[in-house]
Amino acid sequence: MSDQGLKGLARFIKATGYSWQGVCAAWRHEAAFRQEVCLSLVLIPLGLYLGENGVEKALLVTSVMLLPITEILNSAIEAVVDRHGEEYHELAGRAKDMASAAVAMAIVLVIVVWVLVLFVD
Repeated sequence: MSDQGLKGLARFIKATGYSWQGVCAAWRHEAAFRQEVCLSLVLIPLGLYLGENGVEKALLVTSVMLLPITEILNSAIEAVVDRHGEEYHELAGRAKDMASAAVAMAIVLVIVVWVLVLFVD
């Protein structure tokens, strides 16, 4: 049976398996993802401890969680571009640069949120 014929719980289980394969691939092949996951393992509990209310905790944790999510998307874009061909193409370079910029912006977001929540009254 193809994945298209699946419905309900079976479809959800199959999709979860594909998602887990993606996380494992990112862990295996992307050093930046591994670093961001390790950072998350420190910052998420710290954010839950340091946030004074639910909104602060949510902001601190969510900003950190967006970083590895963005890294996975960046890695996926790079993999597709690299799979297409090794020769330089302006659009391929632009796609990779923009994906990298998204990761940089996610890093800035973490810093800004943490500074605003923890140090601005």
